[in-house]
Amino acid sequence: MRDHRGRLLSASLALAATSAVLAAASSCGGDASYDPLATAAAAAGRPGNLEASIPPMCYASTAGGANGCWTCHTTGFGPNALADHDLQREYSFSDAARKNPWTNLLEDLSAVAARTSDAEILEYIREDNYAPLRRALAARGDYPGHVPDLDLEAGLDDEGFARDGSGYRAVRYKPFPGSFWPTNGSAGDVFIRLPPAFREDASGAPSREVYKLNLALLEAAIASPLPLPQAGEAALAGASAGREVEPVSEVLAGVDLDGDGELEAAATRIRRLPARYAGGAAGVPVRAWIYPRGTELLHSVRYLDPDRPSLLAARMKELRYARKVDEPDDWAISRAYEREADEKEEGRPPRYAGSPEVGLRNAFGWQIQGFIEDEQGRLRLQTAEEHRACMGCHGAVGVTVDHTFSLARKVPGAAGWRHQDLRGMPDVPQAGHAEPEVLTYLRRAGGADDYRGNAEMLARFVPGGALDEAEVRRGAPGGDRDLAYLVAPSRERALLLDKAYRALVRAQRFEAGRDVTLGPATGVLRVVEGESTGLGEAQRVYLDGRAHLAW
Repeated sequence: MRDHRGRLLSASLALAATSAVLAAASSCGGDASYDPLATAAAAAGRPGNLEASIPPMCYASTAGGANGCWTCHTTGFGPNALADHDLQREYSFSDAARKNPWTNLLEDLSAVAARTSDAEILEYIREDNYAPLRRALAARGDYPGHVPDLDLEAGLDDEGFARDGSGYRAVRYKPFPGSFWPTNGSAGDVFIRLPPAFREDASGAPSREVYKLNLALLEAAIASPLPLPQAGEAALAGASAGREVEPVSEVLAGVDLDGDGELEAAATRIRRLPARYAGGAAGVPVRAWIYPRGTELLHSVRYLDPDRPSLLAARMKELRYARKVDEPDDWAISRAYEREADEKEEGRPPRYAGSPEVGLRNAFGWQIQGFIEDEQGRLRLQTAEEHRACMGCHGAVGVTVDHTFSLARKVPGAAGWRHQDLRGMPDVPQAGHAEPEVLTYLRRAGGADDYRGNAEMLARFVPGGALDEAEVRRGAPGGDRDLAYLVAPSRERALLLDKAYRALVRAQRFEAGRDVTLGPATGVLRVVEGESTGLGEAQRVYLDGRAHLAW
């Protein structure tokens, strides 16, 4: 029997889809009724789902040995000492979490999506809902949280820096496998900003060259699959190749970064890290796989525009902001993992400091704040419960690098400092793997998403149930195609996914999830019974999942 929440969702979607009057989202900039804080304020004091940090993917069926769990749950690396690969073998859910709360995922939204015309959805996704949010928040003197100050309309220069002088820079990265591929519903982009001291020379004057050097040092510290030695230290086996970076000045660094015995004005590889950053940040230590305090990451999740080569629509589904407000030392990081393990052993749900108005803070120094569409498509502050849904993947997951994903997966060097675009990006393997990442995922997960519900990808690459490895390898290094060929949806699928998600927005039931399904949800568990996933018995557990890539 269908869950009662599913019946309510179906009814609300049908009502919304057949409504004759829809508020025009393009009017939100001048709409005096637009209050992006109202929904979160109205929900204050309601605890909601305390286990919302368990993502929908953890309720995927593993029948037949299908394993998408390996991408997140793996052995710990470096400061992230969490070895959580046992979560591939067993669910380890509290009693409260055994019933799948993400009931939106159980709804086939194909029929609802079909009621919206292509012209209507294209007009909708090409409207800007980011600039109105900026204006609305800037006008609120009582709001203590983040006011987005990146002017997307002003654009980026040829090196990926924001033209508005905000200090943000675009990061071009390989999307995390599975649910984050565009074929599964969304496109996204990421921008990074380091604190002012990292953008200044030793005298305090703004310096792009110093900023580029510090960003290159951070790239080498975060994205190198093995920790790079500092000057004077011996390199670990396999780390001697270092990290390709954009041309940076070793003279400014005061260190022979590429190890060729000279201080050059334009080194393009970092094999050894200096003890500290450069310029105004000369007092800040460089730590392998750790961001410095004050780092900011801005991430938008967007509708799919099939007529844009990047697939990034103007309209955002979500805007996510993260700031490193504290930089715990190695002991504090280890202690935080111990506390998390104790809480889990005692059956206590995770707890986070903060509130929607300022964001929730994890135990590792990151404060995260999110915005999502209201029923009219205007971005609003997420509720506390909706914020908790963001914390699971940025809290205690074995695969992350300082609890983030994107910079560790950045395209190396100058090619990775521009707006997100999958064209020309090869499907490289994960670090330590011999096979391309997409091919590995398809083999292990049995499909192109955790639920094996992406019929288009199955038809393309698993015809008749047999994986066409040769076709998938076309996107790998040396092949005649690229990552965009592998994981971009057809125009028809992109628009259907947009329409289906628009239905979720109208219903405003994000406490039941924000993922959409086209077709019957056969790969999703409604209730988790027992402890074993069956993957251990099937010998389908993998300990080699990495965020890092072998470029």
